[in-house]
Amino acid sequence: MNFSGKVDFRPKLWSALRHYNSKKLQADIVAGVVVGIVALPLAIAFGIASGVSPTIGLITAIIGGFMVSAFGGNSVQIGGPTGAFIVIVYGIIARFGLEGLAVATFMAGLILVLMGIFKLGTVIKFIPYPIVVGFTAGIALTILSTQVNDFLGLGLKDLPGEFISKWGVYFSNFDKIHLPTVGVALASLLIIIATPKISKRLPGALMAIILVTAVVALLKNAMPGIEITTIGDRFGSMSTDLPEVHGFALTMANINMLLPSAFTIAVLGAIESLLSATVADGYTGSRTSTNTELIGQGLANITVPFFGGIPVTGAIARTMTNITNGGRTPVAGVVHALVLLLIYIFLMPLINYVPMACLAAVLVVVSYNMSGWRTIVGIFKNPKSDVSVMIVTFLLTVVFDLTIAIEIGLLLAMVLFLRRVMENTEIKVYSEQLDVAEGTDLDASHHEVLNVLPGVEVYEIDGPFFFGVATKFDEMMRSTLAEKPKVRIIRMRKVPFIDSTAIHNLEILITSSQKEGIHVVLSGVKDNVRETLVHAGIDRMIGADHICPHISVAVEMANAIVERNAATTLSTARG
Repeated sequence: MNFSGKVDFRPKLWSALRHYNSKKLQADIVAGVVVGIVALPLAIAFGIASGVSPTIGLITAIIGGFMVSAFGGNSVQIGGPTGAFIVIVYGIIARFGLEGLAVATFMAGLILVLMGIFKLGTVIKFIPYPIVVGFTAGIALTILSTQVNDFLGLGLKDLPGEFISKWGVYFSNFDKIHLPTVGVALASLLIIIATPKISKRLPGALMAIILVTAVVALLKNAMPGIEITTIGDRFGSMSTDLPEVHGFALTMANINMLLPSAFTIAVLGAIESLLSATVADGYTGSRTSTNTELIGQGLANITVPFFGGIPVTGAIARTMTNITNGGRTPVAGVVHALVLLLIYIFLMPLINYVPMACLAAVLVVVSYNMSGWRTIVGIFKNPKSDVSVMIVTFLLTVVFDLTIAIEIGLLLAMVLFLRRVMENTEIKVYSEQLDVAEGTDLDASHHEVLNVLPGVEVYEIDGPFFFGVATKFDEMMRSTLAEKPKVRIIRMRKVPFIDSTAIHNLEILITSSQKEGIHVVLSGVKDNVRETLVHAGIDRMIGADHICPHISVAVEMANAIVERNAATTLSTARG
């Protein structure tokens, strides 16, 4: 992680167009058209499940998809609304309304841009996998729970947002199951599952929507009394007018109230987009500019709220569809956005006839694919700490709130990281003899053994010297001392950095040692660590000559100090 230097913003579209040709254009058009068709039912379904209209879902896919491709750092990434945001968006709308969602999405975009400017792209990718799996599985179960009403045709309104309360209402109303609606949902589900077995190029969700919508329309004409709720019944006639740009109130009160939600959207969007980019890189052999990708995602999320849109991120399923259909440059993503725009302008009235049960089936499949149950089974074979973290994150996401789950999940990630660093940081104690080359790749014939006189204790720190290790070092040093030495050598050849807590502990050690007449010598200090120590005044406390470049110099100095002290003590005793 490096906060210095120029902003890392190099959109892949700009570099791709320098060497573009007709062959690439043909491949990108084909891939873009296919991805646009695949994205249509998902955009509609995610919009409705998030608590907005299908129109907003499409507008988000058009604008967000275009901007992610135009300004992102991955050549094949397809952006748009995704299932991961359904829970958080629905919760924000329920609490703060559509304007609150616009403010939260705008602020999330700013946070993503700042993350990219400060080069945090690589850091996001290091969030522990069990936490990501816990988030994803929790979101999948929550999405599934939101579709029960439409899948079973219960006709319930004003359902509670909380997971447990919602299922309590479901269980008390299962006697209201509407069999024709269930039939539509099951037929849609079977088509979605069966379509890939017939042809992997056909989008199952779209085939289900076309076929089931046509059958339901015919049934309604033939049997006027049949009641199967459609999008038009729920939302009214869909407008084909392009949305107007509108603003929103960005006050300090709104910022303070919505910042946690904005942070959740930003982190979730960063995780999902970079995971999608990493998967894409594995298939295409390209390399994502992670910081550019974050900035591109941020710009998309800054823009869509002005058109009433919901949060945008990279979508793994649509990105993989792009790759498998030959897309290799961001032009395919731009074509996908144009295809959705044409559908919005010319075919939007047909969306009114799509049954809600059909969209519920689409989202049931989405939630199943998101659940990653095979991955969960695999993690149960891992260490108990990984399993515990995954379960905690999963339960927090489902039972409480995604914002809480993100915050505690990131806290768990930091705790896990610190714990593993502490476990991997060794502190060794030497006396009498010290092998200079121990811990290196040199063979035994090149090893040099130093004689360490009695009264000299050598402590080697192997790893980062930060607050957790500083306490561990202090405790180990106290427990290993049988009697007070004359010199304490702290070997730091394998210390890549040192933090303020470790410096503070080192100052206390030096002060207490000097009061007891014990010299402290540092050896093998790396340049960046030495610079930190000098800045903190450690060189003035122990003397600049007591910071030695190599352990042999430090041992020679320590032995000389012990011999000098012994000679002084002997001379005093004779006198």
